[in-house]
Amino acid sequence: MATDMQKLIGTSEEDDDEEMDMDVKEEDDDEENGDKHAAPVMVGVGGMVTGSSNNQFQHHNQQTQDQVGTPGGGTRRCRPLEEKERTKLRERHRRAITARILAGLRRHGNYNLRVRADINDVIAALAREAGWVVLPDGTTFPSRSQGSRPVGGGAAVVTSSPSQMVSQHSPSASVRGVASGYQSSVEYNAGRMKGVYIPSSSPYDLSSSARSHTSSLVGDVGEPIENHPLIGGSINSIDDKQIVDLPSKLLERNFAGTTHVPVYVMLPLGVINMKCELVDPDDLLKELRVLKSINIDGVVVDCWWGIVEAHSPREYNWSGYKRLFQMVRELKLKLQVVMSFHECGGNVGDDVCIPLPHWVAEIGRSNPDIFFTDKEGRRNPECLSWGIDKERVLRGRTAIEVYFDYMRSFRVEFNEFFEDGIISIIEVGLGPCGELRYPSFPVKHGWRYPGIGEFQCYDRYMLRSLKRAAEARGHSLWARGPDNAGSYNSRPHETGFFCDGGDYDGYYGRFFLKWYSQVLVDHGDRVLHLAKLAFEGTCIAAKLPSIHWWYKTSSHAAELTAGFYNSCNRDGYAAIAAMLKKRGAALNFTFPLVQMLDRHEDLLEALADPEGLVWQVLNAAWDVCIPVASENALPCLDRVGYNKILDYGKPTNDLDGRHFLSFTYLRLSPLLMEQQNFVEFEGFVKRMHGETVHDLQA
Repeated sequence: MATDMQKLIGTSEEDDDEEMDMDVKEEDDDEENGDKHAAPVMVGVGGMVTGSSNNQFQHHNQQTQDQVGTPGGGTRRCRPLEEKERTKLRERHRRAITARILAGLRRHGNYNLRVRADINDVIAALAREAGWVVLPDGTTFPSRSQGSRPVGGGAAVVTSSPSQMVSQHSPSASVRGVASGYQSSVEYNAGRMKGVYIPSSSPYDLSSSARSHTSSLVGDVGEPIENHPLIGGSINSIDDKQIVDLPSKLLERNFAGTTHVPVYVMLPLGVINMKCELVDPDDLLKELRVLKSINIDGVVVDCWWGIVEAHSPREYNWSGYKRLFQMVRELKLKLQVVMSFHECGGNVGDDVCIPLPHWVAEIGRSNPDIFFTDKEGRRNPECLSWGIDKERVLRGRTAIEVYFDYMRSFRVEFNEFFEDGIISIIEVGLGPCGELRYPSFPVKHGWRYPGIGEFQCYDRYMLRSLKRAAEARGHSLWARGPDNAGSYNSRPHETGFFCDGGDYDGYYGRFFLKWYSQVLVDHGDRVLHLAKLAFEGTCIAAKLPSIHWWYKTSSHAAELTAGFYNSCNRDGYAAIAAMLKKRGAALNFTFPLVQMLDRHEDLLEALADPEGLVWQVLNAAWDVCIPVASENALPCLDRVGYNKILDYGKPTNDLDGRHFLSFTYLRLSPLLMEQQNFVEFEGFVKRMHGETVHDLQA
């Protein structure tokens, strides 16, 4: 063990005499005088001493050694000052070595140890890696796949091998969400250990910590991967015992012969610069050829309003996009184009800054009410407020007219690509991040997950609409936003509006939420109606976000502030699906699970249910027979993430044979092009296409 630790953290041989004993023995170093008062405290895996640390042991020994008398009689002399100083130096040296060990375990061994971790934390982590369950009080016992819990919660000796680390999940466990998968504290701790976690719905799925550890250590055929890009160095020095043994043949679903679901790759945000020039065309061409070699169907590109119509109204510059589209056509790839009427920068994954057009920003300086506004009067210039959809405040045009003129210019400029079928789908940006939602959780205003966000209806145009709705209802006093809805980072139970039995379910609350959500639906309806006219004969789509936090509460607070009236007694997505059906548009739903699988604690804290939300939205769309496309919200590089996407893209045993219209991988990057990651992606593309993939192992 000590040798392995040295390999892991690079401890020199000179420190061997001072290295920390893993059995935790605190000794009094009075060897010169023959008075050795050793007070060994053996901490076993089964009988852990909780609440203690090295500092506490040292304090206890210091008190014992400085006593003049002992209960057994006799008098002991005080230690010389130089001996005490020598002991302190040795203890400081010991702590320095301990700190390096813990740092190495955290960095290279993927151990989640607290800042002031002690030996108990290390032993507990090792026990979990060996497939055992460690409760908060230190009680340790095998997981259910290794045997039953000891009677009385007594101590147990770890005798399991790494090959015994497969933990079977209860077949009756709920598949509504990650949080609901844990039926007790025992299963919760078992789910956190470094082993293989197999939920009932996916026989090849891995637990969060197992994936974060094993996916970086186990290759496509079960062999260790050297110099993995996510590890940042070779793992040859790690002992084989630290590599989790997976079953040699853990079969996955066979998608051979299933429906062909097109796979697109989203291009980098900055592929076109602010001068509307194509950036690094040679490198891009090489990457597109590599993607073409694995038979992807096409690419997705954002056409930024802030680039094309940057300086003056109705003056459009499409030059960079022309060169890019021509390159894509020469490679015989398809194109999905996003009409991006929002700002780029400040959101998760944004690595460039593309503001709204300069002339729009100038109007906003004199009339800031064209932007969404919160109750404190803070403006959000990420996109235009829906309150000006019919207001002629943009140099004589309404916001709807501005969007239509832009889309019509694109249609005329790239008519040949439409006629040749190169452009397959047009996604229309309808709000922040291109999604149909209010900007209710802006990071720039201090929002942090899992805050509920704030209503964005306080610009004068939105308030004017609210006033008209209140007067039509006969309650003019309702022409206001809620005054007890908390702030961006509040929790539902902390507010009078969103708590159980809160005002959200009262007469005023229902009126306000119905108006607030209807504004969202009406905005989508107006813009998509004009998009259908501009792009007649081409599929159009609208994107919805996955706001899954607080989904298990009665109010669904985060969804309400974003404009989805989806409380426990109401389906907030049915009206949106009906609107999309009316306009002949597809739904592009952002896939939420890929970036959340490693965050069980966050999901539990936020009472989130990503899977429940996914199925609600999918069913709402499929019930009215509209096609559903999807994309991952954050980069996905591992087999488990791809399997989750496939589960939703091609549901098992679906009698209607429903599946995704297409899937967009976000996004092209050097990390995706790494050999191991690219091999996984190629297998995913083949399964999406319904092709046979040999030697599939989890």
